[in-house]
This record gives sequence, C-alpha cells and structure tokens, in this order.
Amino acid sequence: MILVVDYGMGNLRSVSKALEHLGGDVLVSSDPKQLDKCDKMVLPGVGAFGDAVKELRANKLYGAVIAHIKKQKPFLGVCLGLQLLFPESEENPGSSGLGIYAGSVRMFRSQGVKVPHMGWNQVTLRQKHPALKSIPDNSYFYFVHSYYAVPKDTSLTAGSCRYGDEEFTAIAAKDNVIATQFHPEKSQEAGLRLLKNFLEW
Repeated sequence: MILVVDYGMGNLRSVSKALEHLGGDVLVSSDPKQLDKCDKMVLPGVGAFGDAVKELRANKLYGAVIAHIKKQKPFLGVCLGLQLLFPESEENPGSSGLGIYAGSVRMFRSQGVKVPHMGWNQVTLRQKHPALKSIPDNSYFYFVHSYYAVPKDTSLTAGSCRYGDEEFTAIAAKDNVIATQFHPEKSQEAGLRLLKNFLEW
C-alpha cells in the first residue's frame, strides 16, 4: 500500500490519481498510525517550508515520516517534499526540516530570470536509480518553485537542472529515498514513467 501524506499542503489529488491510474493501491491519510503501516510513502507539497514543518508537527506526522525513511521503506518526495528532507531553508529561517540529509534550501539568485522557476525544463541524470529506469537523459519535466535544495553530499544529486546561471538538484536519491523538485504527475510521459518505476520498486 502506498500512502500519500496529507498534511494540508500537498497536491494530493493529482499525485494520488496519477498513482491510481498506474495501478497503485493508494491511501491518502493524515493518520500517523497509517503512516507506520504503509509499504511506500509519498510526501508531496506546495507552499512554504515553515508552514509545512508546522503542519507536519501539528498533525504528529513529522516523526512518522522520519521513522518510515529510517526503516528503509521506499519514499518519494515531490517538490516541497524534497526540500523538507533538509534541515533548513532560506524561506523560513528557524524552521527545522526533517534533517534526513545535510545541506540547506536556498532561493534562486540568477539575474535576468523570473522567480518562481515555472514550466518545462531538462533534467540531466547523474546516477542510476530504480525509479529512473528507462527515463532518457535530458528529459523534460514540469517545475514550479522559487527555492531548491543544496545537498552537502553532492552524490545525493541523481538529476540536475539549469535555470539561469544556477545548476540545481532536480532529483535527490539515496538508498530507499527518491525526491524530485519537479512534479512528476504533471510531467507527462517521463513523469509517469518515474511514478510507475516507484510503484514497481
């Protein structure tokens, strides 16, 4: 069973419907007990880093998400769900993210480009991962974000993207975790391939 975490800030319907369309047994839930039972977890997210942390804690989901990852169960983070894997963000200084990986989240600083970064952009694959199987290098994915993660361990970057003069982590992956800054559920063939791979992982 795949659980999509409902903490009041996710693009829950589009993600869950895409997974169901691909044959997944999907449950959308804000119940920490359900989080403990699921086989795979998806943490989507749209909005501010600090608000997301606040909602995860208020709904007693913060520890449940960390526990799932530490149990080596498959985990997919989407957009804000990637950024939350890091301990801090320039968006809301003082808010403590999940701290799964060392690093931070910063805002785009490139001159001459619009923020947020919105629309289609190419992703260069940097490593192999089961969730990236059969996805061509430099495929296009759909982005909507003003901030991006900067991992301390550069080997976490499974895919990178360039916007203006900044190259950023578009996919972070290690062991049982895969997280995308783009929205796979809005990214047509390549995005659906990634979600299908996650189901089969």
